Amino acid sequence: MENQMIFAWAIIFCLAVAPVHGQFYSRTVKAGPRMEKITRLHFFFHDIRSGENATAIPIASPNTTQDTPTYGLYLDLSRERTQFTAIFYADFAFTTGRFNGSSFSLFSRFSAEDDPSTIREMAIVGGRGAFRMATGFALLRPVWSNTIGDAIVEFNVTLYHY
Repeated sequence: MENQMIFAWAIIFCLAVAPVHGQFYSRTVKAGPRMEKITRLHFFFHDIRSGENATAIPIASPNTTQDTPTYGLYLDLSRERTQFTAIFYADFAFTTGRFNGSSFSLFSRFSAEDDPSTIREMAIVGGRGAFRMATGFALLRPVWSNTIGDAIVEFNVTLYHY
C-alpha cells in the first residue's frame, strides 16, 4: 500500500512540474491604424413555412393537445405584465460570391405590440470572415405576411468592419 502511495505522489509531482516550469508563448503586437470599411446590403428574407417550397422548416415541436395549444418560443423582457417584448437573433452566412465564408450576427429586441408595418432597427453585434469585428444596424421592413405565419421582410443592413 505504501509503494502505491509513493508511486501516486511521484505521478502527481511529475505532472505538476511541467506547468510550473513551463512558459506560455505570446507576443503582443501594437495594432496600427486600420481602414474601417462600410458595407451596405439589401435583401429580402423569406420566412415561408407552408407549401411545397418552404424556406423554413420546424426541427422540433412540443407534444400538444387541444388542451395545450402552445406554439413557438418567446422571451418576455418587459417589467410590465401588459407589454410583450420579443428577441430576434440571426446569423447571416454567405456561401457564394464576394463574401463567401463570411457572416454577420444580428441580435436585438423589439416590442411585439408595435404596428406590424413599423420599420424596426436591429443591432449588428459581430461577424466572421470579411465582416470580422462588425458593428452596425439593420432596418427591417415587413413586406408581406399571412395568418399562417409566413412572411417576407426587407432588410437594409449597414455594416462597419475592418
